[in-house]
Amino acid sequence: MLKNIALVIYLSRLNRYSFNAILGALETQKYLLKEIEIFLCENRREVFKVLSQIKNFYSQIILALSFFTPQLWEFFDLIKKVKKEFDKKVFIIAGGPHPTGDPERTLKAGADLVVLREGEETFLEFCRALLEKRDFFYIKGIAFLKDNRIIFTGKRKNINLDKFLPFSLKFKRFGPIEITRGCPFACYFCQTSRIFGTKVRHRSIEKICEIVEILKSRNLTDIRFITPNAFSYGSSDGKILNLEALESLLKNIRKIIGTNGRIFFGSFPSEVRPEHVTKETLELVLRYCNNDNLVIGAQSGSQKILDLCHRGHTVEDVYTAVKLTIKAGLKAKVDFIFGLPGETEEDVKKTIKVIKDLTQMGAIIHAHTFMPLPQTPFAYEKPGKIDKELFRVINKLLGKGLLFGDWQKQEKLSEKISEYLCSGFY
Repeated sequence: MLKNIALVIYLSRLNRYSFNAILGALETQKYLLKEIEIFLCENRREVFKVLSQIKNFYSQIILALSFFTPQLWEFFDLIKKVKKEFDKKVFIIAGGPHPTGDPERTLKAGADLVVLREGEETFLEFCRALLEKRDFFYIKGIAFLKDNRIIFTGKRKNINLDKFLPFSLKFKRFGPIEITRGCPFACYFCQTSRIFGTKVRHRSIEKICEIVEILKSRNLTDIRFITPNAFSYGSSDGKILNLEALESLLKNIRKIIGTNGRIFFGSFPSEVRPEHVTKETLELVLRYCNNDNLVIGAQSGSQKILDLCHRGHTVEDVYTAVKLTIKAGLKAKVDFIFGLPGETEEDVKKTIKVIKDLTQMGAIIHAHTFMPLPQTPFAYEKPGKIDKELFRVINKLLGKGLLFGDWQKQEKLSEKISEYLCSGFY
């Protein structure tokens, strides 16, 4: 007799935190874990090995994938090969930034279903429908093809972060704690506001402390966070600082982990906006945290480009943030995106000046090249290019250890992504 359901999850390096959250959600439904056998795969080879081993032993096999746009060729190829080898024996469900922004071509590439935006509650409902042998096409927050036509089932409500753990206890899949979802700024190059909305939602201090207690009980006392903007924690709108909530968060975590534990806040993977770097926020980092740097999102040295991108801060805010950060004894790692839409030679010169000024102040530049992303206002803009003069500046700073990043790889990817998005084909 065939077993019920097998869920095969591909935990690629870039997407593991997304599935930590999905596994955490599944673990809130004990009966699902009893009925669904879960297989975790770290690479493509493992995916095919597991699928080959289990294909004749389960009535239903689900392959779950999550990926970003720069990964789409790798994952579309994987989907194609899985379908070729296993055909209808494997049902492929895809989620994450790229499938959410480009569901139709993800489905036409061979995925059977796309989970749009947040996945926790949608995925739970999908699993329940499978177990109960119900039609899952009524579930809100998914897309699928019917008669070669894409069907959207409607937008799902945003989840309450307190309902779920951001990691898996059963499979010991731990990572940074997601403390905030949503971003009010909706920068034109970024998918965050399109996926999670413009209204910020925070995981409560009580729930975060419960999570930290769990981590501590497993001797995991390096505490990091996932958030679009670390200093926005507790803010009602994501723009006005809530220093009381920030301090309460950090103070309570420090009480739990003690002096031997470490808190990393405002460093990777939780950057900060420049206008939120103040004496007060820096004092909180110095008092409670262990990071020796802040990651500050500048993106351009031209005010015109910042305004075109809908950034919501000024070039002067960047200077102030770096000055305050370095004065506080922290390293300032400053993000810049090169080749943004609308950028002229004059805008490049302004960015070069700001970069030179900031590095002379002691900052380190994290260099990126603009890549168009589906669902964003800049999706169909020209791919990012590195200006020749800027390239010379980059190389000088690189040699001095004042700049790092994957700008060269991203420049090539930008062309490829742009061609993909504008072609209408995959």
